[in-house]
Amino acid sequence: MEQLKQRAAKKAVESVTDGDVVGLGSGSTAAFAIRELAERAIEIKGVPTSFQARKIAIDEGISVVDLDQVEAIDIAIDGADQVGDNNIIVKGGGAAHTREKIVDSAAERLEIIVDESKMVSTPDYPVPVEVLPSARSVVYERIRQLGGTPSLRIADEKSGPVITDNGNMILDCAFGEIQQPRKLAKKLSALPGVLEHGLFIEMADQIIIGTENGVETRAP
Repeated sequence: MEQLKQRAAKKAVESVTDGDVVGLGSGSTAAFAIRELAERAIEIKGVPTSFQARKIAIDEGISVVDLDQVEAIDIAIDGADQVGDNNIIVKGGGAAHTREKIVDSAAERLEIIVDESKMVSTPDYPVPVEVLPSARSVVYERIRQLGGTPSLRIADEKSGPVITDNGNMILDCAFGEIQQPRKLAKKLSALPGVLEHGLFIEMADQIIIGTENGVETRAP
């Protein structure tokens, strides 16, 4: 899978040109893209979506800036946890989906890079929901009322929950197969205490898929 991720990342960075402002996604696949950008040795400015993305970019010698320091983002390159039909994408496995959605939506072009295992017809990946700590119990109950099964994401190498770069908590919300993603996205966004959810609806301009046979591109 690592090789497939790298294939997709290598293809995605081909469209980046000298002088571009690039949204730098988070996660293992996006990390490949950041390193591939560094390999190209062109002058770009990177807008990171997480501490992880920022650190990798700095370590690789890429100039990083905040979103409010640029007039526009030419292209954003980001990964995904699942990509379904009709440009429905689930993100947030790395707990960075709030900043990813802000940067990705600000970009003139968004390229999503994945290995072929992430491609599905109907998404069923638990939807990550970033919540204010004080609102966790309220949001938990509201999500149950929407038919979801929420669980607080617990950290692997620390005691207690995962804390996002924004200082909040993550509820991973299982809904089974998501048959009405647009409707669900609106309902989650409307819940008081929810900062952002991991449903990215019709945001990608291109899906780049690393496969065993090479690279496949899809325009949603």
